[in-house]
Amino acid sequence: MRFYPTFFRLVFSGMDAERAHRIGFALIRAVDLTPAGWGLRRFCAPHRSLATTAFGVDFPSPFGLAAGFDKAGKGVLSLTALGFGHVEIGTITGQAQPGNPAPRLFRLVEDRAVINRMGFNNDGAAAVAPRLRAARQRLARRYGARMRPVVGVNIGKTKKVELVDAIADYLVSTEQLAPVADYLVVNVSSPNTPGLRLLQSVESLRPLLEAVRSTADTAAGRHVPLLVKIAPDITDQDIDDVGALALDLGLDGIVATNTTITRENLTTDAETVIAKGVGGLSGAPLKARSLEVLKRLRSAVGDGLAIVAVGGVETPEDVSERLDAGATLVQGYTAFLYEGPFWARRINRGLERSRRLSP
Repeated sequence: MRFYPTFFRLVFSGMDAERAHRIGFALIRAVDLTPAGWGLRRFCAPHRSLATTAFGVDFPSPFGLAAGFDKAGKGVLSLTALGFGHVEIGTITGQAQPGNPAPRLFRLVEDRAVINRMGFNNDGAAAVAPRLRAARQRLARRYGARMRPVVGVNIGKTKKVELVDAIADYLVSTEQLAPVADYLVVNVSSPNTPGLRLLQSVESLRPLLEAVRSTADTAAGRHVPLLVKIAPDITDQDIDDVGALALDLGLDGIVATNTTITRENLTTDAETVIAKGVGGLSGAPLKARSLEVLKRLRSAVGDGLAIVAVGGVETPEDVSERLDAGATLVQGYTAFLYEGPFWARRINRGLERSRRLSP
């Protein structure tokens, strides 16, 4: 299983990062459609001891795939087959949009990091919703009475929509996607949609979250767990304020954190980094700050709501560290590109082993 780093170096490292992603993702989906897919699901399935409950939803593992990998909702079955306890689809916007011009995805291999300025490229909520409905139905048949992987949906603002109209735009996505989501995440923290992070202020965030929560539950005919995703670049006071707001509104959780606009803790030479241009940085360099935000947030909210920790997660030890620091669930993404298709399995096996050996 450790052949992948060599494969990555020989095949993918010199290829345009977005093209490599498309090829790799296509291969993952193709395998799931073959007879080997059944064996892969059994091989990668999390041990039952890893079952976790968050915001009233049962997860087969606390470790899942963060938003950004599957922006179209086309890979739910194949990605959950790899052992992820949940897969978060998106970011999905109210209207379809192509995103920013390419090239827009760049690897910093020395740092095991990625810079992206994708710009919420996606097919739009109306196109994604029926795919997720079909995927959830197939998951139900595939897993039967067993606990199935969870499907979350991450929603954001359409780029051409002005900030004053942001709430209405989010509600377009909410109405379409809440009925087919196990949980919903409001993304106000991507650095690649102009002005989006301004919605993180409590004054802007409160009416947005109130409207999305009401619309989601009405559209789905049930309570849809609602979370908000925040950036690692906000101040400690802002973290406390968002935590207080989440408690006041009765949100189900917070996802911490998104990518960073800083370029700290990098070993790649500055000239190379500058040449990549603007965008959000993810991967190993974000580990320390993401952990700081998690600890600050857990201190601010106590046991009042779930926290989904993401940022710089690579190993079972990283996941355990986040859980010990107060995370309810943990997500990863960037290391998936470097570690390959059996990454979630290794994480789950490491977690199971450490729990078995704990006194």
